[in-house]
Amino acid sequence: MSCSEDCLGWAARDASGHLSPYKFSRRAVGDDDVYVKITHCGVCYADIVWTRNKFGDSKYPVVPGHEIAGIVTKVGSNVKRFNVGDHVGVGAYVNSCRDCEYCDDGLEHQCSKGAVFTFNGVDSDGTITKGGYSNFIVVHERYCFQIPKSYPLASAAPLLCAGITVYSPMIRHKMNQQPGKSLGVIGLGGLGHMAVKFGKAFGLNVTVFSTSISKKDEALNLLGADNFVISSDQEQMKGLTKTLDFIIDTASGDHHFDPYLALLKTFGILVVVGSASEIKFRPASLFIGSKSISGSGVGGTKDIQEMINLCAEKEIYPKIEVIPIDYANEAIERVIKSDVKYRFVIDIENSLK
Repeated sequence: MSCSEDCLGWAARDASGHLSPYKFSRRAVGDDDVYVKITHCGVCYADIVWTRNKFGDSKYPVVPGHEIAGIVTKVGSNVKRFNVGDHVGVGAYVNSCRDCEYCDDGLEHQCSKGAVFTFNGVDSDGTITKGGYSNFIVVHERYCFQIPKSYPLASAAPLLCAGITVYSPMIRHKMNQQPGKSLGVIGLGGLGHMAVKFGKAFGLNVTVFSTSISKKDEALNLLGADNFVISSDQEQMKGLTKTLDFIIDTASGDHHFDPYLALLKTFGILVVVGSASEIKFRPASLFIGSKSISGSGVGGTKDIQEMINLCAEKEIYPKIEVIPIDYANEAIERVIKSDVKYRFVIDIENSLK
């Protein structure tokens, strides 16, 4: 339909992770593609992982960002789901085989051949994907999501990773169908605060666990949690023994799992979505009460669209701090220090020029 087009972004060139302006080419809009003018992009811990080569597989220059919101400005000839002017989102992946059992079930993130990440991934044509710290993105319509125009694009951006990362396991374990049951949320950052919001929307009784007493007021009064517990307070912890049906662990720092497993009722489930370096627990912590530990990361296209629709319907909004692109390096340093309430969102449209 058109020639490739130059795109302006911000990229890291080496493991220092320092971001600075960078020009590159995006592919031409194919028959099944959507061209999205990016208006906002959330800042996720994944941006730190790959700009700083934490996993040893960074492909520099790295243009990070996989919490993308924007406006459709072009569509391919075969595109049926989107029109020019639509508000849309793009999440953590932009391609998959589209032919395996998981893709067929709308679980593209579990693609048997491996989903292609939105940045630092190798696409089907061999090119390295570049993320949302950029002016626009070209993506197959399958990996693009409709955002109701009543829902602010800045607020929509964090849903595409932070939101879906906690929403997907909540749906898988049917937490949305069991009002009155109890949910524990470990950590109150970008993921944790969304778990609290979804938990309350599903009618669960929500307890927040944190190491910081400074988060108590916001947890209870701003986010609507029912209880707040300092996880280092052994008396408080013991008082909750066998009281929780579910726990979602969003903590990124290393911590002991046995004390939390003790809080679960019989057949209780602990879902790990945080990025601790290792998980350690005594097998007896699972045996006693037949408890389960489950892992989860992002979600499939079906769940993502359902989550966006739910957030629009129930007016569920992430707590965000909107920043210009030239504040990105400082923002990343603040994310590392957990100094954000609760998600930075870059105003791409008004600051990347």
